[in-house]
Amino acid sequence: MKTIALLSALATGLLVVAGCGSGETGGASATGAITLNYANFPPASTFPCVQMERWKAEVEKRTGGRLKINTYPGGTLLGAKDIFDGVIAGTADIGNFAMSYQPGRFPVSEAVDLPHFFPDARTASLALADLLKGQQPAEFKDVKVLTAFTCPPAVVMTAKPVATLADLKNMPLRSSGTGAEVMKVLGATPVAMPQSDVPDALQKGIVGGNVSSAEVLKDMNYASYCPYVLKTDLCVVSFAVVMNRAKYEALPEDVKQVLDDLYREHAAWTGDYVDGHVAEAVAWAEANHALKVTALTAEDAAALRATAEPLIQGYVARMAAKGIDGQAVVDFIRGR
Repeated sequence: MKTIALLSALATGLLVVAGCGSGETGGASATGAITLNYANFPPASTFPCVQMERWKAEVEKRTGGRLKINTYPGGTLLGAKDIFDGVIAGTADIGNFAMSYQPGRFPVSEAVDLPHFFPDARTASLALADLLKGQQPAEFKDVKVLTAFTCPPAVVMTAKPVATLADLKNMPLRSSGTGAEVMKVLGATPVAMPQSDVPDALQKGIVGGNVSSAEVLKDMNYASYCPYVLKTDLCVVSFAVVMNRAKYEALPEDVKQVLDDLYREHAAWTGDYVDGHVAEAVAWAEANHALKVTALTAEDAAALRATAEPLIQGYVARMAAKGIDGQAVVDFIRGR
């Protein structure tokens, strides 16, 4: 009798396969919608997660609900350094991560984080997106890149007035990556620490400022500790959104086309969004903490570029040792 009942249920379509619609990775619901899980590492309020939610909304709208995205901000599915490998392994279907968190693993991408003095995040984001699409670097061969973007170029925010590059000499500044290398050459003292530790370090005098993109003036209330900004347009931090390649290839062709169409469009949207957020943060800091923003003189701007050039050439030399034409990569970025 149990066998007859089972066959009857199958025939009438009343039996739902276990796991379908349950939110499991890559699962399909009873209505035919495909559900994918998207891992991200920063808090939900930050711009990498804001772009994630916008991308999710656009995908679901443009596929007519055939693709459903479950989002996991704040490292709730995978940690920052685990996302890339987690996507390859299928722990998450999609993930957003920062390439600089794994130095040396993404040699072509890391060129964008060098000091190119991008004017804004939109320009840098499109340079990165075009680089990855145009060069198709081997570092992403195991995944499908869905989009790419950067944070805004870094400024130097300080507790004491700073008007010239000479004012940075011997100043301990929280900085990282190539930004730390530039600070060192300028005579400042780079100090490595997480962003979350900076307010306490500023109050205790451990650091005199922070080298970072300017949205943290408001987002992390840095303006109350650092009411001076030297607009250096230094380095950016690059991010990529990647998808498990097998999961991507298994999608219907028209759904894949939706994801492909969003590639560059979403890079531009994210750049515009975070550039606008920086403008809001600076305006807020000026109104609430009397923030003073100082642009570099023409002399200092030229000196800063000259200081950064050896870092570019060092990258080219490192890439040559890996069999990569680093100069071609740099030229591509500078030509955007």
